[in-house]
Formats: sequence, C-alpha cells, structure tokens
Amino acid sequence: MSWSPDGQLLAFMENNPTTGYDIWVLRLSDHKAQPFLRTPFNESVPRFSPDGRWLIYVSNESGRYEIYVQPYPGPGGKWQISTEGGTEPTWNPNGSELFYRSGNKMMAVEITTRPSFTASKPRVLFEGRYEPSPATTPNYDVSLDGQRFLMLKPNQQEASAPTQINVVLNWFEELKRRVPTEKK
Repeated sequence: MSWSPDGQLLAFMENNPTTGYDIWVLRLSDHKAQPFLRTPFNESVPRFSPDGRWLIYVSNESGRYEIYVQPYPGPGGKWQISTEGGTEPTWNPNGSELFYRSGNKMMAVEITTRPSFTASKPRVLFEGRYEPSPATTPNYDVSLDGQRFLMLKPNQQEASAPTQINVVLNWFEELKRRVPTEKK
C-alpha cells in the first residue's frame, strides 16, 4: 500500500480469482476504489512518487518479477525499470531515483520525469544478505537524503539453529487462570 503525497489517495493491491493481483486506487474524498492495473498478470507493491504523478510496482508480465513505472492517473506509457528481476521497489524521497532489490543486490535507477520520462541503466548500490520482505512491501527504509538504508541483517547464529514453534493448547483457559477477573 502507498499513500499519495497529499494523503488523499491510497494505492493497494487486490487478489482477484480471475486476474490475480491487481493494483487499485482508493479516493478518500468519495471512498471509491478504481482499478489502476487489472491484467492477467500479477501486479503488486504500488508506490506513489514523491510528487504523486507516478506509480512504481512489481509485475510478472515478462515471466519473472520486474519493476515497472507508469504515470498516475494516466494515460501514458509504461517503462520496465529492472532488467534482471526486481522486488521491493521504493522511491528516493527526492524523486530522482528508484531503489529495488534483485536477489542480494540493492539496485538504483536514476530517473527524470520532465519533459518526458527517462531512466538510467540499473546499477548495484551494494550487495549483502539482508532479510527479504515476508510480505509484498519493502523490508527496508531510505533516509530523507537518499544516502543511507536501514535494513535487517539475519542473525548468523539463529540461521543455523533449528526453527522452534511453541503451540499453546487451551490458550484462553490458560489466560483466565493466570489473569483472574473480578466478578461484580
């Protein structure tokens, strides 16, 4: 999900049994959602640009997940940003760059939107083993100046330890026993 910069629009994805994941936009002024992208492919992780004029998203229309950008609300072209797969896209807060992950690589693409849209060739910013997103949203954050990234690195000790799951049976009864309530 992504809020527009003015806080009046919410871009989100919906899972449709016929078309898969699609991108919709909800206008808060009238509480109406309209489809932005509804195709036979999966489109997800929409992100408004800092000026609200563009949406980046992930789609598998090429046969693998790649990053795309389109003008919002349209009409206009569509540009594939990534070239070797991409997930977890986000904007540099100043709007001049897109960031995304491709495997263990953090990628950057410089963009200009005026007078027309252009994108540079993707370049590797850095590489390392960082926790991937368990959902569809980016699992990292970018500083306001676009120069620093906050990311989760896996704990190497935990990576070798077996996973442990604790199952609590009769949880509600156990809760009542441990936290008695007073009857009035």
